[in-house]
Amino acid sequence: MERALLVTIELKQDKEELNIEDNESELRELVLACGVEAVDNVNCFCDKPTPNFLIGKGKVEELGALAQELGVDTIIFSQNLSGTQQRNLEEEWGKKTVDRTQLILDIFARRAKSPEGKMQVELAQLEYLMPRLVGKGIILSRQGGGVGTSGPGEKKLEIDRRRIKERIGKLKNDLKGVVAHRSLMRKKRKDRAIPLIALVGYTSAGKSTLLNALTQAGQVVSENLFTTLDPLVRNFKLPNGEEIVLSDTVGFLRNLPHNLIEAFKATLEEVTNADLLIHVLDAASAKVYDRHKAVMDVLKELDADNKPMITALNKIDLLHDGVWLEAISKDFVNPVKISAKLSSNLDILLNEIQANFPDRMVDLDTLIPHKRMDLVDLFYKNGKVAKIKYLQKGIKVKVSIDKILYQKLLHDKDLPESC
Repeated sequence: MERALLVTIELKQDKEELNIEDNESELRELVLACGVEAVDNVNCFCDKPTPNFLIGKGKVEELGALAQELGVDTIIFSQNLSGTQQRNLEEEWGKKTVDRTQLILDIFARRAKSPEGKMQVELAQLEYLMPRLVGKGIILSRQGGGVGTSGPGEKKLEIDRRRIKERIGKLKNDLKGVVAHRSLMRKKRKDRAIPLIALVGYTSAGKSTLLNALTQAGQVVSENLFTTLDPLVRNFKLPNGEEIVLSDTVGFLRNLPHNLIEAFKATLEEVTNADLLIHVLDAASAKVYDRHKAVMDVLKELDADNKPMITALNKIDLLHDGVWLEAISKDFVNPVKISAKLSSNLDILLNEIQANFPDRMVDLDTLIPHKRMDLVDLFYKNGKVAKIKYLQKGIKVKVSIDKILYQKLLHDKDLPESC
């Protein structure tokens, strides 16, 4: 296992956002997701970042000596480094140096399974590496595995700038094809007037668990960060029989790198086009407010922060303080307390979703000929059958169906006009 020394930075300008202990905890989680052993952590307080190293020269020397003493392979920063800073630090220490964005990109590269996900990650990695191609230091001569090496591969990183630009152009064009395909699927949904609901939330909040609980999707669930990278869309029915499309999305993170948001816009379009957002929030986390803000910041960047929203306060099975739960409930939009893992209060959540789409269903009480079993199948598939009775003169059906389907059925000669 690769051994790493962690360097948690607290800049004076960022002190209001998150304390250094939280920054260190997040960095350890990211490193763990990469399968790297965190040998030690050093906290650095900086009034002002230096252009050459980010941190002061004295701290650089101190960290270099500690890295040698501990025998680590890699030094990982909680902050992003410029190409110059990263190059200077690697030359100073003679060790691979990884920043926060590169660490996240590495996790994404390990998690991506679909061709689309792999394209998105490779695009983000190449755009990250482009300004770092000056001077072929350790960043372009890494052999073997380890954090910061997953993704495009050694050959792609050693080709010239022109060919990397060509590769970036091709990836962007390929992703345009993905966007076009999604637009076509979206048009089909809109033609059928099927509402789209997007699950959003901080990574590890329980979105995939909720998707499984509602749709039996069989999505992989893990406590690791960024388990879900590839978009997953599933149909399911509300209690009144209305058909809904539910989409899982990539987990958000505090200060999610902008180039990642750009690269994953093809996936995140499900968020921007959703009729309703369900913000899955880990109510058992002490950082619930910070994580809520992080998600809202990303939604704002996507121009999706003003969409109708339900806040699913998840993991209530881990909470033993009802007072805390009631207190935080007052601070979020349309809160519903749930446990996706135990399927607790999902009926309340479904009713809340249903309330966001009023007057979409029509009650139909009609008699259809015995020969039209296709209509019976249609009612069961696209509505909620309340009562069905097989009579000598026909099939008596009482069903709730959406208005679009109802309008189409009005032209069916085998249905009486009174339906």
